[in-house]
Amino acid sequence: MNMNRRSLLTYVRERGTLLQVRFYSKTGSLFASKRIELPPPPEFWENRIDVFRTLYERQQREHESKEAPITVQLPDGKQLPGTAYRTTPLDIAQSISNSMADKMLAAKVNNELWDLGRPLEGDCTIDLLDWDSPEGRKIFWHSSAHILGTAMEWKYGAKLSTGPALEDGGFFYEAETESPVSETDYQSVEAIVKEVVTKKHPFQRLVVAKEEALELFKYNSFKSATIRDKVPDGGWCTVYRCGPLVDPCSGPHLPHTGRVKALTVHKNSSSYWRNKDTNPVLQRLYGMSFPKEKLLTEWKEVMAAAAKNDHRKLGVRQGLWMFHDHSPGSCFWFPNGAKIYNKLQNWLRQEYRLRGFEEVITPNMYNRKLWETSGHWTNYSDDMYRIDDDSNSALKPMNCPGHCLMYSSTRRSYRELPIRYADFGVLHRNELTGALSGLTRVRRFCQDDAHIFCLPEQVTTEIEGALEFLEHIYNVLGFKFFLALSTRPPKKMLGDHELWDKSEAHLARALNKFCGIPEGVADPQNPSETFTFDGSESHVRKMKIIQRTGDFKIKQLWTLNPGDGAFYGPKIDIRIEDCMKRKHQLGTLQLDFTLPERFDLVYEKPADDGLKTRPVMIHRAILGSLERCIAILAEHWKGKWPFWISPRQATVIPVSEQHLNYAKQVKDELFTSGYEVTVDTSDAKLGKKIRNAQIAQYNFILVVGEEEMAKKTVTVRSREDAPLVEKSVPQLLETFSELSIPGSRSSNC
Repeated sequence: MNMNRRSLLTYVRERGTLLQVRFYSKTGSLFASKRIELPPPPEFWENRIDVFRTLYERQQREHESKEAPITVQLPDGKQLPGTAYRTTPLDIAQSISNSMADKMLAAKVNNELWDLGRPLEGDCTIDLLDWDSPEGRKIFWHSSAHILGTAMEWKYGAKLSTGPALEDGGFFYEAETESPVSETDYQSVEAIVKEVVTKKHPFQRLVVAKEEALELFKYNSFKSATIRDKVPDGGWCTVYRCGPLVDPCSGPHLPHTGRVKALTVHKNSSSYWRNKDTNPVLQRLYGMSFPKEKLLTEWKEVMAAAAKNDHRKLGVRQGLWMFHDHSPGSCFWFPNGAKIYNKLQNWLRQEYRLRGFEEVITPNMYNRKLWETSGHWTNYSDDMYRIDDDSNSALKPMNCPGHCLMYSSTRRSYRELPIRYADFGVLHRNELTGALSGLTRVRRFCQDDAHIFCLPEQVTTEIEGALEFLEHIYNVLGFKFFLALSTRPPKKMLGDHELWDKSEAHLARALNKFCGIPEGVADPQNPSETFTFDGSESHVRKMKIIQRTGDFKIKQLWTLNPGDGAFYGPKIDIRIEDCMKRKHQLGTLQLDFTLPERFDLVYEKPADDGLKTRPVMIHRAILGSLERCIAILAEHWKGKWPFWISPRQATVIPVSEQHLNYAKQVKDELFTSGYEVTVDTSDAKLGKKIRNAQIAQYNFILVVGEEEMAKKTVTVRSREDAPLVEKSVPQLLETFSELSIPGSRSSNC
């Protein structure tokens, strides 16, 4: 049977079993064939599709009754005619270019994310989103999760829970299954996925009443609970169908499943529903997908390199850190690991001194009254370690409340501001056991935490300074970084709109100044007008056109992340990119209106004013959790630590035993000058000693023999097999000094 020519779904409906899955090479030749058993589709499929079809036909009739002429405006100002409730963004794209339409993933209609296949509802502006758009990629991966959900329902008869796109790329779907999911299932799941993709099932959007949605998903307790909790009584929600899958979802989605050209399942795990250990255990499958097979191949190569340099393996191999079941989520740092940890902190301390930050030390534990004042007892207590005794205390998960107490401990004048507190205090957060992962997700950790208390008119300057600070740090570490402005959330937010407007404007101005984006730029699409860059998709496109002209140099184009700010204020999110092109969240810059109010923080204005005013509080972290940062650095550098942070900066290797005393003298002189140096006292051959030192990732290997001992020198070889150089110890110390902790005036790494 040729499975490419006959519907897999039809065959399984008839027989209940997939007899054979065939795998073909790019040239079309058969290179593998495997028998895979699959059960019949779950019983709820047929009824669910029938109900959806009835409701969808009703919606189509309603749309036909609302048809009317409309005008659609493109980003360049061009206007096109259309028909409300019939014309779709895909129709608009195809009217411009069929080849362009094939590359588009979704749209923005009046700045609202929109399916390409969803009819327009009135006069509107429209932007089309492709793979280069972060929002487009997120929609692509979310749609891929629905395809994966189809396969999970079929293979396992699963009761699906949630299937989001992930911040770092890819997606997962979690579900209740009768038996655990294992890696041996991946191939059969991917076989079903391939068939769903091949059929090019359209994503159909349906708006239903809450009661209708509950009836549609009455077979699934997870979906029903989500609908009951999130949709108000008498309200409406959206439901999407792609092939046999029908899922409550806010969307938007791809036009059809065929847009996903490459998809792989690469990981599985278990989780608790809604992350509560009293809830049912769910099985989670992780996937990655792309619009081109080539992109998936490249991603797999990156993942293979990442697995090879996994910080958990590297830490054991180099004797840096360990974990133990007696203290889950807490790292044990061996001496060489502690050296890395301390050097990172000392480097930041050096930078703090140059930039006006003062380090403070605060308690690890506070009583309930503080956490009630800060709001953590109500909003964050499940993630805190509470101590059940008379004190009713908790270990701190963050430093900001303690810094507020220090600020309020004395009268403050406007002349004292800004005050910049830095804190390396130990923090504890009660992460679920299943969420723990090496150094990247721990329960005990330390942050390069700082809080700035400043005047309102100092906010822009302080944000600019913080951005310059993180730029220096990331440049030294070899990270690219990307900036996004997260604005007010749509529902929960403290403070009035005017305050949010001013705060967001402060951050936008600081971002533009830092990135080198001037105000009042001539609009390349409307030459008679000017615009001030705001991070939106349309403005990013305009600035890219301007960049091609070379009129001025821009560091980078920051983006807008609407609605993703904290409830207490807008923030700048910073994501770094490592040498394997992986994105990581490390730093953050946040404005806070809430804590100054809760802790009644004030400063006194000039005497002739006589008023007390609240300062602005800025939360600032560059590396974030030092544990997580060190894990990323270990993989980014592949265990080859730069000299300034290396726990193994040099080893002295005597050619024979008679040169051992001189080797120890060299070691002592370098060690007392502050460098991490050892002597190889083993009885191995010289070549073996050198190879061992290279494998251990010593930055420099210093060989001493008869000639070196007579001349009071060493022969220097680097771990990269650079040409050998003979140096005296004073000359070597000068070289080491040049490679030591990089300051703001030096970026040696």
